[in-house]
Amino acid sequence: MKCLVTGGNGFIGSHVVDRLINNGHEVIVIDDLSGLNDKFYYNQKALYYSENICNYDFLLKACKNIDLIFHLAAESRIQPAIENPLLAVQTNMVGTANVLQAARLNGVKRVVYSSTSSVYGLNENLPTDETTPVDCLNPYSTTKYGGEELCRMYSKLYNLDTCIFRYFNVYGERSPTKGLYSPVIGLFIKQNKEENKLHIMGNGLQRRDFIHVADVADINIKAAFHESNVNGETFNIGFGENHSIQEIAKNINSNIEYHPPRVGEAKNTLADITKVKKFFDWKPQINLWTWLSNQLK
Repeated sequence: MKCLVTGGNGFIGSHVVDRLINNGHEVIVIDDLSGLNDKFYYNQKALYYSENICNYDFLLKACKNIDLIFHLAAESRIQPAIENPLLAVQTNMVGTANVLQAARLNGVKRVVYSSTSSVYGLNENLPTDETTPVDCLNPYSTTKYGGEELCRMYSKLYNLDTCIFRYFNVYGERSPTKGLYSPVIGLFIKQNKEENKLHIMGNGLQRRDFIHVADVADINIKAAFHESNVNGETFNIGFGENHSIQEIAKNINSNIEYHPPRVGEAKNTLADITKVKKFFDWKPQINLWTWLSNQLK
């Protein structure tokens, strides 16, 4: 099949691209390379366009003859979105509307949309399932949820098949490590390799559900090629277990420095993944501690 991956040069997107190429599919990538990444990743068998998803005319042409779209391009961090909410709205809502409209007019079979568990906000009804009320606390979660609503609307009104994933804490190879707001496991590993202190926001007792990027790529592929329509359904993507930040840090290095906690973050997250396991006959495979042990050898 011919697949389009927005944000395909980044952390999760590049893994999706590699998996598609390995499975023999034709892949086009759209990425404006504006993400806060250490580097951007390319697969020599994919076709790349350095373009912004807010360019609707370009998207309309790029989606011609496309079968499936994996929409990962976004303003994807909380703090930058707080500092520049208009950019978050433009990219995460207008950009998503552009992708959906271009997909609709070009007869794309399905759009897989990457959202975030941060839409649950401070809600700590654990484990959290997809019926939990949203509690958007910042421009990032608000605009990502807005993108979800657009996906659901396009499925209901225009019969464009969409699938919505709410990622919990994704870690693994190629994780960005720029700044203190980078995904924590990759940041800890970098700080340890550079013989620096491990920086923890708050007291470190907060617990997170961590899911490896290979498992995230796997469910993206599985959902895109699923035989029956998904019809705008939403699915939690996590491991179904949680661990404290302090526990992870101490497994890497006991040289820890504590910083003031981040505003507006839940103390604990834990995904109920019953729905995604049942719908797609899928479950995550990569154990956090086994992976981490291999990284520290």
